[in-house]
Amino acid sequence: MAAQPRRSMEHTSAAVANSSPPPAGIVRRFRLWAQRASDAERAEGASALARAWLHAGLEAALRAECAVALAGLLDDPQVAVRRAMAEAFAAARCAPRALVVALANDCSEVAAPLLARSPLLTEAELVDCVAAGDVVAQCAVARRPGLGPGPAAALCEVAPRVAALALIANPDAALTSGALRRLLERRGDDPEILQALAVRAGLPAEIEAEIAIAAAGEIAGPGERRARLRAERDAALAAIAAGCSEDDMPQLVATLRLRGALTLALLLRSLLGGERGFFAAALADLTGLAPARAGGLVRDPHGAGFGAAALKAGLPPHALPLFRVALAAIAAGEAGEGESPKADLVGAVTAACEDAGDPALAPYRSLLRRFAAEAARAEARAGTRSAVDLGVLPPSLARAAANDDAASDGLSMNSEGIPSTSLSAA
Repeated sequence: MAAQPRRSMEHTSAAVANSSPPPAGIVRRFRLWAQRASDAERAEGASALARAWLHAGLEAALRAECAVALAGLLDDPQVAVRRAMAEAFAAARCAPRALVVALANDCSEVAAPLLARSPLLTEAELVDCVAAGDVVAQCAVARRPGLGPGPAAALCEVAPRVAALALIANPDAALTSGALRRLLERRGDDPEILQALAVRAGLPAEIEAEIAIAAAGEIAGPGERRARLRAERDAALAAIAAGCSEDDMPQLVATLRLRGALTLALLLRSLLGGERGFFAAALADLTGLAPARAGGLVRDPHGAGFGAAALKAGLPPHALPLFRVALAAIAAGEAGEGESPKADLVGAVTAACEDAGDPALAPYRSLLRRFAAEAARAEARAGTRSAVDLGVLPPSLARAAANDDAASDGLSMNSEGIPSTSLSAA
């Protein structure tokens, strides 16, 4: 960012000088003084002259002379002199724009204050500075208050790790879904990037899902490890779906389908949490039905229309009764909505699974045992919190329910079974 900008600064200096030719008094005296002054003195003089231009209420002619003298300092060989001007102009709305643009295209040590704060730089100019700048310049742009979508997207495209972290930490940065998706494509294998994104407020649901999928990594390895990783990922995705708005649900479902994460296990888990909006959106996505039509079918799970749509979506015929029981139990109001499996719903589906006596449902039985253990832990923890709130138990016992974790360590979903199969459009 240093070689090219020098030429632009020379053009800026000439433009300022030619556009407003002032009396030569101040300019000549300043240049004569600058030839004898030390580097530190010139830096102090540049700062004083810039602040005088901004705040001294100079007459038009004198103001023009000062602008010419400041433009001459753009070619000063000492970084400290140019940096002094940049710091003086950094937050000013009435600074000479030509000088601000020239300094913003100087080396990063000079440009950083302006890139971080100047209100005079346009989004297009910031994008250019991101593309041509080094990591210092990119970090300065990334931390900029009110950073617009253009520079933010440019940073997602080219920024090194430290600048990407600075961008994610900037709550004012206008990060679009497309920009965030590109950042995940480039940096999705970096745990610190994923952690920073995970705690950023206001992320779209599909981006939260992308983060959860990236954090889970490649689900491979021995059967138990694969089942555990998939269960953790599905728990995170179910929580995202439970908090997703109706308007954002179709995009969330489409993202999960494209990433191979829209599985029968995830759909069943969401239903057992009392949430049928996610299932309805998945049915619409996989069958091409209108969302309203899919929602109507989900509210009548024992109807022929629902059965036909579910089979078209890829639901195995032997699993259809389980989903019907879950949807009917939700419609009957047996459990509220939430991200964790509810014991009543798990019990109803488990009973239907046992009554069917179908060997093909063995993977579902294993999955339901895991959900039952999770529901029991969730109820125990909720009961413990209530007891603590009421003063029945001392706070030191508030974590006692966590001991239930050992009860489900040996429960794992059959990694070759139907519940782990991704769904795709028919």
